[in-house]
Amino acid sequence: MITVIGSINLDLIAKTAQLPKPGETVSGSDFQSAPGGKGANQALAAARAGAEVRMVGAVGNDAFGKEALALLDEGGVDLALVRKADTATGIALITVEASGENVIVVVAGANGMVSQRDVEAAELSGGHLLLQHEIPLATVKTALGAARASGTTSILNIAPWRDEAAELLALADIVIANETEFDLAADKLELGGSDRDERMADFVEKTGRTVIVTLGAEGLRVATPRTRFTVAAYPVKPVDTTGAGDTFCGYLAAGLDMGLELKDACRRAATAASFACLKPGAQPAIPFSAELPA
Repeated sequence: MITVIGSINLDLIAKTAQLPKPGETVSGSDFQSAPGGKGANQALAAARAGAEVRMVGAVGNDAFGKEALALLDEGGVDLALVRKADTATGIALITVEASGENVIVVVAGANGMVSQRDVEAAELSGGHLLLQHEIPLATVKTALGAARASGTTSILNIAPWRDEAAELLALADIVIANETEFDLAADKLELGGSDRDERMADFVEKTGRTVIVTLGAEGLRVATPRTRFTVAAYPVKPVDTTGAGDTFCGYLAAGLDMGLELKDACRRAATAASFACLKPGAQPAIPFSAELPA
């Protein structure tokens, strides 16, 4: 069983020829809405990988809540622990101009109300726990402690990076970061070494934890207390990389929960992340396990 405690959003996306200047109104050429939020994205990825998944979080008591949960519900994710909060559903307002440049406003809404109460309701008792930084960090810290106490393997995706979250990395069993996030964390933690590999090794030596750094088209690097290895990315011509990182996290958790060794789980997750780049959007682009090469 994989438990995901994290954010649930609805993305509202408008396309226009050029972004408006302050005080200016421009005409849009297209509009669409899509479920999002890093927690929900990763939960759906784990479910499409074939794992048993439950989502812990909150949506608002508004019309957007049902739409934000639609693909999770369709994908078989257990939503019994998603509660309705007396506020708005988390929203991302995204304006994209023809060049691809965008402006994004994120309103946390109900995600900011995911609390220790929700962690307690999850009653962790083994399996895997997947976390990110789009809910209150105090809740993330509580969940990491509950995982350790219950024998649940914790996986922390440190996105989006927040300096005040640095202390949390040593509390997770597995840390996942992209190269930019890891470099920011390494600076904050004052890790030693002349390059990223040495800083990863220093993190492992100081904490005894595993760290995975994803490198986009270059694949990923892994350092554990016992070994280090690299995994190449599956070669594709990307259309949209939006959901790749969340796809990797969900598929990795699923692979580990199904009993794969870490290297094999990383390979499968890296392939799924590449396939997520072949379609636009985040959740709609997450591949099903059957779509991946053997």
